Amino acid sequence: MTEAARVLALLAERGQTLAVAESLTGGLVAAELTGVPGASASFRGSVTAYATALKHELLGVDKDLLAERGAVDPEVASQMAAGVRARLGADWGLATTGVAGPDPQDGQPVGTVYVAVAGPAGGVSRAGSPAGSPVGSPTGKVVPLRLNGDRGEIRRESVRIVLELLREELSGNVRAQDTEQNGGN
Repeated sequence: MTEAARVLALLAERGQTLAVAESLTGGLVAAELTGVPGASASFRGSVTAYATALKHELLGVDKDLLAERGAVDPEVASQMAAGVRARLGADWGLATTGVAGPDPQDGQPVGTVYVAVAGPAGGVSRAGSPAGSPVGSPTGKVVPLRLNGDRGEIRRESVRIVLELLREELSGNVRAQDTEQNGGN
């Protein structure tokens, strides 16, 4: 079973939906998800906001943030995930932004990527670990990545990691719900 199939199965079990905002992956996350039969039960849609201005216009990313830090930034990823979740009316939002190469962008080297997830409780927290370990609320995270490889490899690895991040969030939330239902044991 692919990572996309696992994520969609978890969403279907919970009766929840997903929307995706993509920049550097250019629609590859949506393609992975829609390649799974029955994806329409949980996948609402996606926005490929490749141009910086579209991140503000379509996803509601703060234009001052974009002007100050550029599109390759953890807070931009966070706002993209929250924005696509709100605009497409989904329970969960995913986002990818970064530099696939061959040239640096916004002062960031090739391989700098931020992936984010925003969930039903709303908030998204930024990861503080230089190793890229996610931290934050149980329903929102931004993970910083430093990926190696060519443009295609960086984009494919970003897709894999953002889907894995959502699966971990969904699995963690299932465990938390089970604990609550069992009186905290």
